[in-house]
Amino acid sequence: MTVLANPQRTTQQTPPATAPAGNAPEGRGWFRAFLLRLHFYAGILAGPFLLIAALSGGLYAVTPQVEQAVYAKELNVSAVAQPMPLSAQVKAAIDSAGGATPVAVRPAPGSEDTTRVLFADPSLGMSEYRTVFVNPGTGEIRGDLTTYGSSGALPMRTWISTLHRSLNLGEPGRIYSELAASWLWVVALGGLGLWIDRIRRRRTSPQKARPASGRARTVWLHGTTGTVMLAAFLFLSASGLTWSAHAGDNITALRTSLGWLTPTVSTSLNGQASAPAGDHSSHGSRSAPVSAAADPAAYDTVQRIARADIITAPMVDIKPPASEGKAWTVTEAGREWPATASAVAIDPETEKVTSHADFKDLGLAAKLTRWAIAAHMGLLFGLPNQLVLLAVAAALAAMVVWGYVMWWKRRPTRGSAWAMGRPALRGAFVRGHWAGILTAITAMVLVGMFLPLLGWSLLGFILLDAAIAEAKHRRRRPLEPEPAVDPEQVPSR
Repeated sequence: MTVLANPQRTTQQTPPATAPAGNAPEGRGWFRAFLLRLHFYAGILAGPFLLIAALSGGLYAVTPQVEQAVYAKELNVSAVAQPMPLSAQVKAAIDSAGGATPVAVRPAPGSEDTTRVLFADPSLGMSEYRTVFVNPGTGEIRGDLTTYGSSGALPMRTWISTLHRSLNLGEPGRIYSELAASWLWVVALGGLGLWIDRIRRRRTSPQKARPASGRARTVWLHGTTGTVMLAAFLFLSASGLTWSAHAGDNITALRTSLGWLTPTVSTSLNGQASAPAGDHSSHGSRSAPVSAAADPAAYDTVQRIARADIITAPMVDIKPPASEGKAWTVTEAGREWPATASAVAIDPETEKVTSHADFKDLGLAAKLTRWAIAAHMGLLFGLPNQLVLLAVAAALAAMVVWGYVMWWKRRPTRGSAWAMGRPALRGAFVRGHWAGILTAITAMVLVGMFLPLLGWSLLGFILLDAAIAEAKHRRRRPLEPEPAVDPEQVPSR
């Protein structure tokens, strides 16, 4: 039955169930609405960067085992009971390299490992070295490959590492990884705030059980996984930013001012104080050492003195001086726990240690920084560390995919089949309390100064959002006011 409309009964009105599109809620809900919109756009825009970083990072986590299999000939030998003198191994590598002078030597850390002798090569890129692999028992040359950085990454791992860091596009490509690391913690913390609010709302509505299917199920998976993995996401974001181009410089400056850098020994023969250096440095200058340091016999002396001092780690880097009147250096290079980084400077002519830096004397912050970097690389605890990174990478990739699924399922069901998902309501930020707005703006400015790409991309998000709002406002035509309707006159079904 249909109830006829009574034109005289127009004073009773029913407020709309939902706010009109484009109007954000006022009062205490303004921050949630703003956070929801920021989380939405951040996920949409930063999602591709986070997905690539997660997939390439997960791939990098398993490279140690793959590297051992692919480069078994260069890396492994039959167990050596009594290795040759290091000088003989270095001489064999020098002869193989046509008489070139090494820039660094990494003696075999184990009985089944090869010795690495590194040479500068102007045809290679920054922090890349021509590395000759020597059997420490026989002096046989096991291989000649390009290695990268202080970790000694071989070609396959180097390619995956640069893919993760810069998409193999060089310096411009590093913008991608910095954006991913900068936005990861913002998206993670924003999602946590929304998830806590969702749980609070669910408690006030006990009839809402855990969703079993559909978009609600995807939301539950997205929020639960993000909450469980929150600490891991924050760790990856913070440690990953130390490698970034722009934010990394600010982080290094902060660590320097706070004394959080791992110090290096002074190579001056007059025993000057040690100077701090970062934890991502390669073997140092790419120039070849002076000819006076080319005598392979000096490697035996330097190694013996270093082992008698504070160098105890099995993996070390021995570097001859790069200029006249400088000392040799021996630095612990292992990244596994406890991942120490003690170093000594030695004058082989006088057989004296001219400077040393013991890792145990460093502050807690400097130690934590080094361990965090090793953990980010999956090297600190070996296989367990790798499996954890792989699980975190898979969770992050799934989070991004679920986010896009939720976005797609929010699209209008009428009209174009390719209509985009709806964002949260616009304008919440400017409708909040002035103190909250001022606090939020101040926080965004300070964060943007320390993390420049985050700041500029956030500004771009705000301008883009404002431009879209203005464009929609210009296209919208004034509408005639609709007559009020008595709820009793609504046709029944």
